[in-house]
Amino acid sequence: MKGIEMKITIATAVYYPQINGVAVFSHNLAVGLARRGHQVMVICPSQTGKNYSRLIDGVKTVYLKSVDAKIYPDQIHAVGAKKKVLGVRWPRLWYKHGFRVSVFPQREIKRALDDFCPDVVHVQVSDPIGLSVVWWAKKNGVPVVTTEHNQPDVITDQLHMPIFVKKPANAMLNMYFRNRQSKSDFVTMPTEKAIRELLGKGEEFPVPVAAVSNGVDLSNFKPGRASSELRKKYGINSDAPVVLYVGRVDPEKKVELVIEAAKQARAKTPQKQGQNDVSRLEVVIVGDGIDKARLERLYRDEKWVHFLGRIVPPELYEVYRLGDVFVTASEIETQGIVLIEAAATGLPLIAVNAGAVGEVCQNNVNGLLCEPGSVVEISDAIVKILSDPALRERLSKKSIEIASEHDFEKTLDKFINIYNKVAELEAGK
Repeated sequence: MKGIEMKITIATAVYYPQINGVAVFSHNLAVGLARRGHQVMVICPSQTGKNYSRLIDGVKTVYLKSVDAKIYPDQIHAVGAKKKVLGVRWPRLWYKHGFRVSVFPQREIKRALDDFCPDVVHVQVSDPIGLSVVWWAKKNGVPVVTTEHNQPDVITDQLHMPIFVKKPANAMLNMYFRNRQSKSDFVTMPTEKAIRELLGKGEEFPVPVAAVSNGVDLSNFKPGRASSELRKKYGINSDAPVVLYVGRVDPEKKVELVIEAAKQARAKTPQKQGQNDVSRLEVVIVGDGIDKARLERLYRDEKWVHFLGRIVPPELYEVYRLGDVFVTASEIETQGIVLIEAAATGLPLIAVNAGAVGEVCQNNVNGLLCEPGSVVEISDAIVKILSDPALRERLSKKSIEIASEHDFEKTLDKFINIYNKVAELEAGK
């Protein structure tokens, strides 16, 4: 099969134009494989509710019938502020544009796969779509590759479970994830740490497992400062150092900790002239989500905090250049595509020592790792980096070097090799 055009199906619960790690990775993978000359079909929930297909960026995209799960936003439309009733701002229980879910997709999936006849299927999420695609593949002798993007904590942390519920829930989810992966012919995860945390240390797993970075297209990210026009567009002072965050603005991302840490950094440093004046730093938050309206209301009088909302490429590539340091307090990352993108732009990174971010944000190499939830440590890290141009330059060079290891072309090479391997093994049975 090596060097031969393959027919590849990618199954995912979230896809472009949604903005999250799985959606971005799935889209990049599909378009990259098509660019390499392979026939690619993506199966995902429809954003209209109806079943239809389109050829987008050289990829046949099959949108399955779906229902509107209004308990979570769709990551496409802006999330508005909570409504007031009798002067009281009530908790939001539903969203106008909800997350789309395909509940019973078996028949549609069978029809699509019978027509496409893939050589290999690549499943991204353990939802009804992923499970149905695996069922079809096993029935028809087609090899299955799965990528596990989740960890149990990613789910239970969002549900704010008490610890006595969270621990057994994590154990059950871990068993479910392991069981699902064991039905595959090959399993990948973005980092070695993610593999260790889900599958354990030194344990024998019944199928091959490999760490394959989500990767980014490095050609889109260039180090350097953003244009004065872009700073003016978003109301950012021309010589103020900038703390940048890009990603979902949801409670589990802990964006408020980033802003509070920056606030402390401003307060604890004496004023001085130029780009190293930490007392004049500004914060730029790029993205949308459940928590954005609350945070905008909370910091409406802080003119140094800028909420830019949802920005997509190609403008996003230039927006990264607004930053002098990239900061995240999220504890649920299995890798973090935005961290790779920030590093590729030459930004020093500040993150918390949780999840698998330590493989991109390497402590005292291209950034600083802090204790989870510690505003003081994040604040100290911001001051340390922004007040020391030599340190910032050293970390920046290392960020570019580390990002080069996550070139998406290398990611494509690895997945194509995996597809070839499992297809050859299946053909030899």
